[in-house]
Amino acid sequence: MTVASAFAGMRSVAPVMFKAGCPDCRGRFELAASALRLAIGATSRTTFYSFTCPECGASVRKPAGERIVELLTGGGVSTLRLHSTL
Repeated sequence: MTVASAFAGMRSVAPVMFKAGCPDCRGRFELAASALRLAIGATSRTTFYSFTCPECGASVRKPAGERIVELLTGGGVSTLRLHSTL
């Protein structure tokens, strides 16, 4: 089986979009996975996601609990591990 035949019947998939808000300008918007970054720390206090507000340009950093981490990683957000898994 070739790659072309394996994917012949598939349709294109819409990019995942995440709803977000800016605490500075109070703007509400949708961001693509490429606009977000996820940092996973050793504790819940050091695990967060960040983005730049498309409306006011502010750097936004918000805590990320287990469910948020699951959604962001599943949606293709780039992840940085801040601690060793050893």
